Amino acid sequence: MNEVRRDFSPQALAAANEANMFEAYASLGRLSGNDLYDGPDHIRLYTGVPYPLLNGVFRAQLAPGDIDGTIQRLLKHFVDRNVPMLWWTGPATRPADLGTKLLEHGLRHAWDSPGMAVDLETLAEGPVPPGLTVKRVDDTETLRAWTRPFGVGFGFPDVAVAAAFEFFSRDGFGPRAVWRHYLGWKNAQPVACSSMFLAAGVAGIYGVATTPEARRLGIGAALTVAPLREALAIGYRIGILQSSAIGLGVYRQIGFQVCCTIGHYLWAPSQTGDTTNA
Repeated sequence: MNEVRRDFSPQALAAANEANMFEAYASLGRLSGNDLYDGPDHIRLYTGVPYPLLNGVFRAQLAPGDIDGTIQRLLKHFVDRNVPMLWWTGPATRPADLGTKLLEHGLRHAWDSPGMAVDLETLAEGPVPPGLTVKRVDDTETLRAWTRPFGVGFGFPDVAVAAAFEFFSRDGFGPRAVWRHYLGWKNAQPVACSSMFLAAGVAGIYGVATTPEARRLGIGAALTVAPLREALAIGYRIGILQSSAIGLGVYRQIGFQVCCTIGHYLWAPSQTGDTTNA
C-alpha cells in the first residue's frame, strides 16, 4: 500500500485530489497500450479512442518563456491524430492563468468540476436502499454487466464503453489490479456502478453512475460508500472525487467537502476537418 496521507489541511486535500486523479488517468494510458508521456512538466494521455475523456493533458507545469509554443506543441499531438481531447487545470497548474491561454489557442472551456475530499472516519452512511446488493467486480462476465450502468448512466458512446471494458479487462481483478470496480444490483438487474483507485495515499472514487430508473433512491451514495468502507478497513483515511453538478449534494450528504476546482478545456476536430475547436 502506498503511504497513507493524513493531512487534512485544505491545501493538502487539494493536492491529494489532483495527485490521485493524475495517477488514475496515467494508468488508463498504460492500460490502453498507446502513447503516454508522464514527465515532470505534464502528463499527456493518448489512448487512440475518439472520445475526449480518454485523451488529454494533465498536471501541466509549463516553464515560463514560450508558453504559447508549448501549448501549440502539446495540442499538435492530438490535432495530427484528429482525436478530441480535454486539457485539465487545477491548483497545481502552472502558469496559473493557463486556462485563459488555452482559450486563446482555440480550446473551449467545457465545464468545471468541484474536487472533493472526506475523512473516511466521518463518512455519513445512510441505509442501503431496499433490494440493492453491492458487489465488487471480480471477473470478466461481471465487468461486462458493469458496463451497462456505466454506459447508460453517463450516456457514453459505445466506443468509450468498449474501450473501458478493454482497459479494465487488461488490468484484471486480482491483487495486482490497480482499479477496483463495484456493481449495484436491484431486482437481478445491474443498475449502478463505481470504481476506486488507490494511489497518492488516498482512495479515489470514479465513475459513479446509475441507470435512469434507479436514480433518486440513494443508490449512487451506496455505490460511493461501499468502496470507501473497504479503503478505510485497509488503512486509508482520505477519500477524494471530482463531482458533477448533479452529484454535489449527494456527496455533501456523505461528508465530502469541496477542496478545489478542476477545469476542463476541450479541443475537438471540427466537421470541416480544420484545427479549430468544435
